[in-house]
Amino acid sequence: MTDLLYSEEEEALRAAVRDLLTDHCPPAGVLARTESDAPHAPALWKSLAEDMGLAGLLVPEEQGGQGASHREAAVVLEELGRAVAPVPYLTSAVVATEALLACGDAELLERLASGRTIGALAVGLHTGPTTGVRTVRVEHGTLHGELTGIADAAVADVLLVPADDGGLYAVDADAVTILPQTSLDLTRPLATVRLAGAPGRRVGDTGPAVRRALRAAAGLLASEQLGVVDWALTETVRYLKERKQFNRPVGGFQALKHRLARLWLETVHLRAAARAAADALTSGRDTDVTVAVAQAYAAPVAVHATEEALQLHGGIGMTWEHPVHLYLKRAKADSIAYGTAGAHHEALAELVDLQAP
Repeated sequence: MTDLLYSEEEEALRAAVRDLLTDHCPPAGVLARTESDAPHAPALWKSLAEDMGLAGLLVPEEQGGQGASHREAAVVLEELGRAVAPVPYLTSAVVATEALLACGDAELLERLASGRTIGALAVGLHTGPTTGVRTVRVEHGTLHGELTGIADAAVADVLLVPADDGGLYAVDADAVTILPQTSLDLTRPLATVRLAGAPGRRVGDTGPAVRRALRAAAGLLASEQLGVVDWALTETVRYLKERKQFNRPVGGFQALKHRLARLWLETVHLRAAARAAADALTSGRDTDVTVAVAQAYAAPVAVHATEEALQLHGGIGMTWEHPVHLYLKRAKADSIAYGTAGAHHEALAELVDLQAP
């Protein structure tokens, strides 16, 4: 039987990350960053990645990492989702790291594990584990082309770029042109990466590296979405207990109780799906199926929960000053990240050989 409960170590990790985010990532600070030209929080990233060593959770100890599992990384992502923390943890410590683990590039892997180097897989955020990957050209040993929708490229030190010769190349960010794109989620900015004769070092083959990275991304994204949903439910319940109408708490009205009960059930189900995906990534058992189930369920639940949170906060929820819009935008952006719910439904049907009617 798969154990979906949190271990004592995982709960201790959660408490440490939540305390750090409470002190250094308040909603007002996140909002202020989204209004600036620098949405990322480098000081917070340093605390998480370097001081706490979380950038190397998935990296074996002999390669400079913590030697932990996807279950621990999932706990970190839950807390980052609860705070909509503007740090490149998913893109660097999970996606780029998983790609390098498949390639076996020890030197670059150790740099990412230290947290002092940020990596990004130059694959569009919308790309799922079963969809095609856009590549660049290799001409005379240099890379040429343009890739769009690359998450956190603006803060990356190294880009892992898929090329048309089947190779995955490590390219210094200073050697490419990075153009910001308009992103719905202001806490996870996107960019276009333009390569015009950029030198690159081949670190492995694109196929297995990208498939492994995107599968882990989709599976652990469900934990981030769980954090978003948990915040939405907790804050909405708290607000409805405090807000009064006709001299009684708004949350006491039967119609709102039903809506909150549905949110609670969806949150519980999402927690089970997200924990199952993290455990499957750790154990290697039924990984493709479990990840597809988690993402097929997580995306619509996260969007519904944040939409409900905004509506049930009434007029205050519609203001820019209230952070609920950050969570709605994160949920909307995550709903198409690493494959849509529909794409994962289709992948799941093929995996279990479920024929269309």
